[in-house]
Amino acid sequence: MTIDVSTILKELGGKIDINGDVEMSDTDFLGEMYHFNEPVKVSGSVSNNGKSLILKANCTGHMATQCARCMKDIVVNIDFDIDENLAQDDGSVSSDDDVILFEDVKIDIDDIVANNFLMNVEGKYLCSEDCKGLCQHCGADLNEGDCGCSQENIDPRWAALVDIMEKDK
Repeated sequence: MTIDVSTILKELGGKIDINGDVEMSDTDFLGEMYHFNEPVKVSGSVSNNGKSLILKANCTGHMATQCARCMKDIVVNIDFDIDENLAQDDGSVSSDDDVILFEDVKIDIDDIVANNFLMNVEGKYLCSEDCKGLCQHCGADLNEGDCGCSQENIDPRWAALVDIMEKDK
């Protein structure tokens, strides 16, 4: 989504309302895959405070991922805010400043939305709070019932002792 800011660049207090969609590509982040079947809706504004342009927006949508415990495909609602300082790249702003530089009078906010999504993504998503996950021995989905495997967790350092005790019975 591209925003033309030419009308507010020289106008202190100028403001442009934005309302549109950003197409998000599949994202692999920290070992998790996030897929977007529909665009992320962006609504907010860009305003001129005299020093920079301020982008304030809310982003909402849905993404598909997998449950971190049972690996079932799930759809998760996303809702995050953007609050970024933008400045025209005229050489007067240092790259060390906390601003996003843009050229000309148009700002493409697709990367800004994608980066803010990554800053707001949760580490893991679950199909339900009480998801039992997969059996660590056979891989069966424990939400569908007990698999029959022994659920004893034996520390591998003590496994030899357990074997000896089993033989003595």
